[in-house]
Amino acid sequence: MNLSTLTTAELCNLADKVQQEVSHREHDDLNKAREQIMAIAQQAGIPLKQLILDGLQPRAGKVAVQFRNPDNASEQWTGRGRQPLWVRHWVESGKSIDLLRV
Repeated sequence: MNLSTLTTAELCNLADKVQQEVSHREHDDLNKAREQIMAIAQQAGIPLKQLILDGLQPRAGKVAVQFRNPDNASEQWTGRGRQPLWVRHWVESGKSIDLLRV
């Protein structure tokens, strides 16, 4: 199809039809995915509600402390996420982070 031969009105009509088809296909894809997920949950013997709710809840359990400030034992870091300011200052001062390891 040569789009350059179409009028503006024809292009707008085509764009509307394309958007409708995309919406229809997205809806169909969503339904197919939902059916597949339900079938897998049923085969595994897991209620779909439990599968969804368990996936939304944060993981229980604490992560062990990996680093501790020798100048202030209450300042601890698991090594996950952003480095605390005291760790950053320690490293920027030229000291090895391994010296903070618990």
